[in-house]
Amino acid sequence: MERLNQTSSVSEFILLGLSSRPEDQKPLFILFLIIYLVTITGNLLIILAIHSDPQLHTPMYFFLSFLSFTDICFTTTIVPRMLVNFLSHKTISYAGCLTQMYFIYALGNTDSWLLVVMAFDRYVAICDPFHYVTTMSHCRCVLMVTFSCSLPHFHSLLHTLLLNQLTFCDSNIIHHFLCDLSPLMKLSCSPTFVNEIVLMTEASAFLVTPFLCIAFSYIRILITVLKIPSTSGKRKAFSTCGSHLTVVTLFYGSIFYVYLQPVSTYTVRDHVATIVYTVLSSMLNPFIYSLRNKDLNQGLRKLVGRRKLQTTPS
Repeated sequence: MERLNQTSSVSEFILLGLSSRPEDQKPLFILFLIIYLVTITGNLLIILAIHSDPQLHTPMYFFLSFLSFTDICFTTTIVPRMLVNFLSHKTISYAGCLTQMYFIYALGNTDSWLLVVMAFDRYVAICDPFHYVTTMSHCRCVLMVTFSCSLPHFHSLLHTLLLNQLTFCDSNIIHHFLCDLSPLMKLSCSPTFVNEIVLMTEASAFLVTPFLCIAFSYIRILITVLKIPSTSGKRKAFSTCGSHLTVVTLFYGSIFYVYLQPVSTYTVRDHVATIVYTVLSSMLNPFIYSLRNKDLNQGLRKLVGRRKLQTTPS
C-alpha cells in the first residue's frame, strides 16, 4: 500500500449502500441481520447434519458441505460490513475495500467451481453409475475441492493487483453496498483500459467456463435420462438434479446480468442482481437442497433429535 499513498489522494471510500434515506437504515439493518442469521444457521445445520450422519458421507454431500461453508464465508465478507454501514459511518479504508473485493471474487468463484464438481458428480451418477464408486473416490473428491478452492484465489489476486495500479484522486463515493470492480474502476482518474480488457476477457472466460462445464454435464444427463424407458425412472433421475439446477439458475442468472456488460453501463439497478448472488443465494441454498431431499431431511432430524436428548435433563 506504500505506492498508493504516493500516487493517490484517496485513502478511504464511502459506500452509499442500498439507500441514502435515514428512515430506511433501521429497516434495512433488521432485514439483512435476519437474512445473515438465517444464512449462517441454515448452512451450519447442513454441515453438521452431513458430518454427523454416516449415510450422508457420499461425494454429493461432501461437496455440499464445502458449498455451505463457502456460503458462510462469502456472506460474512459482505453482510457485516453492510450492517455497520446502515447504523454508523459508511466509510471503508482503501486496504479494507481491496481486501473485501479480493474475498468476494475468491469465494464467489469458489462457489462457482463447486457447482461444477457437483454437476460432474450428478453426471457420473446418472451416465456412468457402474463406475461411480471408482470415479468419485474420496481422493479424487478432495482433489476437486482443492482445485475449486484454490484456483479462484489466483483470479481474484490478478484483479486486485491490477486495481491497485489505478490512481484515485477525485471522488471517493462508491454507489454500491460493497467494493466491486466496476464501480471502483469508474472512480479512477487514471486509464482503466488494461483493467477493462482483462475484465472482459480473462474474467468473462473464468466466469463462463464453469457454466459451460455445467451445461455440458446436464446435456449429457438429459440425453441419458431420455433413454430411460420408465417414467418413474426418468422422474427419479431428474429429481436428483432439481435442487442443483435451481441453485445454478439463481446464481449464474444474476451474475451474468451484472458482469457480462461494459463497465460504463453499470448502474444502481444492478444492485438487486448483486444482492441475489451475494446474499440471497447463500441464504436459499440450504432450503433448496433440503426441500425435497429425504436423506438430508432425515439427517437434519437426527441432528436436532440428538441435540434435544443432550439438553434434556436426566
